[in-house]
Amino acid sequence: MSATLGAMAAFPAKAETAGLDPYFKELADPSEQGWSRAEADIRRAWSRSGSATMDLLLKRGESALDEGDTDAAIEHFTALTDHAPDFAEGWNGRATAYFMAGLYGPAASDIAHVLKLEPRHWGALAGLGAMLEEMGDEKRALEAYQASFALNPHQQDVKDAIARLDKAHRGTAL
Repeated sequence: MSATLGAMAAFPAKAETAGLDPYFKELADPSEQGWSRAEADIRRAWSRSGSATMDLLLKRGESALDEGDTDAAIEHFTALTDHAPDFAEGWNGRATAYFMAGLYGPAASDIAHVLKLEPRHWGALAGLGAMLEEMGDEKRALEAYQASFALNPHQQDVKDAIARLDKAHRGTAL
């Protein structure tokens, strides 16, 4: 192991999520005026690993995703999850990259890691819903979307997915 990798391993990275409960409470309230600030504060906390090196890997992975380079994104996020296995955003980023690459098994495995580390990760739940819906498992997709929406009722795409799947599940009345 190189000295650099050894130094990174000596400082395990984990998102700075202590004290987020009030923000989650604000976010979950559909009538809360400050929900967008609460959402931004949660996302900001989730993106900070406590290690500048790990944060850089996260940014590189996100940039690769933005550019549509799923292979590079998977490489960056894999390096991140290897060196910071307790940092949920690394797993979430790689789950997204795997999903975009059509690799649903690895994506589902990484989502499980995210939710183990941060059960309130509405983005991972929404991603799980999208993946399950694409795979044709509408019942479980609806459950995942509903769990995501309960945490963050300000997601229009999730709200639309719930309405679409709920309508399909119930059928159309004559």
